[in-house]
Amino acid sequence: MPLLITRRYRKLIAIGLAAALFWPQITAIPALAQAPTAVEITVNSAADGPIQADQGLTLREAIALTNGTLTLNDLSPAEQTQLQGAPIEIHTDPASAVAHPITIGFDLPPEQTKIYLSEALPAIARPGVTVDGTTQPGYDPALSATAEIAVPIPVVTLTPAPEAEVFRGISIVASSVTVRGLSLYGFTAEHQATAVTPPADIFIAHRLPPPDITEQYPPAQGASFYDENTPPDDILIEHNWLGLPPDETVPARPSAFGVSVFNSQGTTVRRNRIAHHDGSGIITGARAENLWVHENILVANGLAGMPDGIRLEGNIDNSVISGNLVCGNDGGGIFLFKPEGAAEIHGNEIKFNGQRLRRAAIYLMGEGHQVYNNEINNQKGAGVVVTSFGVGSRNPSHRHLIQGNFFTNLEGLSIDLNTRRNDRVQHFQRGDGPNPLRNSDNRRLDTGNLAINAPQFLSPEFFVQNGTVVIEGMADPGSEIELYLSNPSPEPRGPLSQPLVTVPVDEAGRFEFVSTELPPGTVLSAIASDPRYGTSEPALNTVVRSLDGSVTPAAQPTALPQCTTRPQPPEPIVVAPPEPIQLQVPRTIHFGLDRDSISSESAAILDQIAAALEAHPTLVIDLHGHTDSRASDAYNQELALRRAANTRDYLIRQGIDPARLTIRSWGETQLRVAETNRQNYARNRRVEFVFQDVRGLEINFVDQEADLQVEP
Repeated sequence: MPLLITRRYRKLIAIGLAAALFWPQITAIPALAQAPTAVEITVNSAADGPIQADQGLTLREAIALTNGTLTLNDLSPAEQTQLQGAPIEIHTDPASAVAHPITIGFDLPPEQTKIYLSEALPAIARPGVTVDGTTQPGYDPALSATAEIAVPIPVVTLTPAPEAEVFRGISIVASSVTVRGLSLYGFTAEHQATAVTPPADIFIAHRLPPPDITEQYPPAQGASFYDENTPPDDILIEHNWLGLPPDETVPARPSAFGVSVFNSQGTTVRRNRIAHHDGSGIITGARAENLWVHENILVANGLAGMPDGIRLEGNIDNSVISGNLVCGNDGGGIFLFKPEGAAEIHGNEIKFNGQRLRRAAIYLMGEGHQVYNNEINNQKGAGVVVTSFGVGSRNPSHRHLIQGNFFTNLEGLSIDLNTRRNDRVQHFQRGDGPNPLRNSDNRRLDTGNLAINAPQFLSPEFFVQNGTVVIEGMADPGSEIELYLSNPSPEPRGPLSQPLVTVPVDEAGRFEFVSTELPPGTVLSAIASDPRYGTSEPALNTVVRSLDGSVTPAAQPTALPQCTTRPQPPEPIVVAPPEPIQLQVPRTIHFGLDRDSISSESAAILDQIAAALEAHPTLVIDLHGHTDSRASDAYNQELALRRAANTRDYLIRQGIDPARLTIRSWGETQLRVAETNRQNYARNRRVEFVFQDVRGLEINFVDQEADLQVEP
């Protein structure tokens, strides 16, 4: 069964419970003496198990050599030939370990490049170690499976043995460590939940186990660790595939998390492909200062627990999240939960998230974050939400500057400042909608970003006269106004689709923009920013009009529902009128009484639907889960959600991009037929597929009952 990242795991992440960690085996590791030259260790055996002198050097033995728990004399003559460079001398003073470079490379047989681990590897405890999968023959740094961000396809794979439960792939407790060019997946813990810190493909923490601070949740600020718990720094995680094998199939046993930065003062995570985790693709714990997350692909994470692509907790001061593609994750794109310190979030493409749980693309708590130049589109929730509650004080979350971003096709505001009176779960996940104007400085604590007011245009429309239009409005004195083009939308505020210009606000609270380049029909919105408070929600839209009533039609951009594409040379564009899609596939599958599993008959139908989606890449599907009318409303709502989620998981495993699949639960509220007999009960136990084509074409459907499961 997949790992459920429950409240128990959230607490483990926050407090670092150390009841039975892997650290005791390395708390007194002998360090390596200073070596005059670099050392190269080559892993030439994909076997795993007890360390022993034989004909091949394993990864477990290579790490033990770097840690000093294995000596050259413990190796066979054949294994000794896999070490090049100066001899590795051993002594017992850990403080004497110097970060001279040691590279663990690979020369595995071509058909044996997958290492099945029988148990967790020892943590990398010596500074200056590089585990480099790019050294394996057959690795091609120019071969990428994705066009958006090039991450070369790895050759060397680490995964648990079929019958083994291994909670962690690679653990790092020393500084100046690099992990490069590997595929890691399947690392989770179902039966060790109370005995370990959270599982992950790559886990970064200090050398000693965290103290027992179970009575401090969250950890006391700056006092959660002992002096000897030195956080490692200069950690580099690059060019890895985390959560998926080189053939891109969805693992039957997903990893729990991708990269878990539990305690570090300098980690870089760049150009990795991170997908299909039960929890977040990247998550931080107690400390993650100076974290740099750059140009990664995070797709389809959060399948069974913490649903956000990136989740930042603890001390994240001076962290930067930039240039990433965050797409198709089950919750939000980037979620900041009670952090200390401030982060910059810029230049990311965040799209098609919230596929299982509707959440904001970016959710902010804390103080002083900067969110700029991001492209946020097709989000099942708001764009950026700022909570109204602070961290460890009465003050609300504030001083968040949110500027220069591009928003399109959101189920909410581009920027949403939560108010204290709206404190239900959905408000913290996806915002609470537009706020009334603040009418007194005494009300600043009521709303995120200290209740800075949204700008107000002086008119809902402005007219072009002699080729010039003058846009005027009011805002809080001391702020500056960023005007935006807003795509035509039924929403009265935004979206903030394209930044246009920044103008000042005078002492009387007035702003003005004069333009000769805004055609009639242009829709505008605006936000106000003040470094003392942060950025506001969007203004009510205004429209540029001509005196004669003429309008320049605005373009209606559409986005194909896909996260990544294959690299390929451009093909000539042939413009032809699209033909209506005639879908000769079913639109319903059925379920047994009180069951959410996919029957073999339903699987055959889903295979047809998957084939249709492959043939028509502009199609998207809403999967609507339904039940019959028996049992309680709450039970049926959850049962219908599981049916829709399992259906979506099946299609994802057939290779369908998760960005094209959204689930909704209707429970018993939309019965298909009156329940006059057992057949009709069975007809109501279903998942319906609501097909849409992003080009707006007409679609025909076919009903079927071949998989109807009538109760005895």
